Amino acid sequence: MEKYKCKSVGIIGAGIQGVCIGLQLIKKGIPVTIFDRQDPLSLEFKPASYGNAGHFSPYAVLQFNRTDILYDVPKMLLSSNGPLAMKWNYVSKLLPWFLSYLKNFNEKSMLHTAKYMHQILSLSNDAYEEIFREIDTTNLVEKKGIIYVWTNKNLKSRELEIKVRKDLGIKQKLLSKEEILELEPNLNPIFDAGVIYESAMHARDPHGILKEIFKLYLKKGGKFIQENIESIEQHKLDQTIVKSDNEDYVFEKSVIASGAFSKNLTDKLGENIPLDTERGYHVHFENMDHLISRPVIFLDRGFGMTPMNQGLRAVGTVELGGLENPLSKKRINYIVNCAKELLPQLGEHKDEWLGFRPTLPDFLPIIGPSRNNKNIIYAFGHHHLGWTLGAVTGKIVSGIVAEEKTNLDLSPYSSKRFN
Repeated sequence: MEKYKCKSVGIIGAGIQGVCIGLQLIKKGIPVTIFDRQDPLSLEFKPASYGNAGHFSPYAVLQFNRTDILYDVPKMLLSSNGPLAMKWNYVSKLLPWFLSYLKNFNEKSMLHTAKYMHQILSLSNDAYEEIFREIDTTNLVEKKGIIYVWTNKNLKSRELEIKVRKDLGIKQKLLSKEEILELEPNLNPIFDAGVIYESAMHARDPHGILKEIFKLYLKKGGKFIQENIESIEQHKLDQTIVKSDNEDYVFEKSVIASGAFSKNLTDKLGENIPLDTERGYHVHFENMDHLISRPVIFLDRGFGMTPMNQGLRAVGTVELGGLENPLSKKRINYIVNCAKELLPQLGEHKDEWLGFRPTLPDFLPIIGPSRNNKNIIYAFGHHHLGWTLGAVTGKIVSGIVAEEKTNLDLSPYSSKRFN
């Protein structure tokens, strides 16, 4: 009996999820067309993959529904100088997401999220390594681990993180202040201790890696059409229609991998998915990447720094404010001040950037078929781990499209949990 082979797939979104899904499908011999408003090879293309921290973080199982921060959230939202902020003109639109978020603010939900994030995060590095064997990663990827530092102020939170990761079998090496300074001697010693995840990697240029994967996709026969997609419909049992501003495209199956913009399409499919946006920021300090050898994250401040080809990239904060509000100078100033607190040697910054992380209130992504349309598959909602999960999501979704069996439990990622 001949193995099932999908006739064609359309993918909406050329960020790291869409490109990795397209590559895996092409490798299975399935014709693929990726759509996006912008060309991934153009200088103007700046998706979330372009501006992120560049971390490959297979250890990051705890999310923002962790029980230790429940009573700190209101205080953080009311402060203009902290790691969490809100655009107050967006409160009414955010209310459904926030109410669902509060329902997930308990130990059971926290551990459920951690378990099923670990299921896919534990496969994430190997999935990237498979791709890296086929592209040139010279000066694009470094494998020196990632360090987190903290003060003794929130030791209960640190103990929670350490315990949950230990219970899941995640390798972590605790460090004293002196051990951190041996690894990163330029840091201002305003912290008390930390941890290093030695198996973690980081990108010297996330957009450069995305472009290399996209070029491999094209080389293997994948197609790209620069179009703004307005909607998707399942026309027949084995036919979906992708509708742009100018034309209709017919595929057997379609994939929505549009990150924070995915809700525009899923709403039209009749699914009430509470997808919203974590707004993240970055700046660069040119020619300062030599000051640290690997990413350093200061947990008390909710920010981090990564040595990149563009310079030292400082990133961080979670701002709740949707897709249309302008960049916040307060958020930029917060990141700059945090960076200079940890590295007083820093001078002027450049390249102020705002990006959108697609976030769901239980902090698990949606990966799998639409509730009403089995040939329309979802791959979005990876919040601040979209970069880490790109390659493994590509493998999972390509398997779903090809109707292959899997030993993974994919039910926790279904959109049905919100309907």
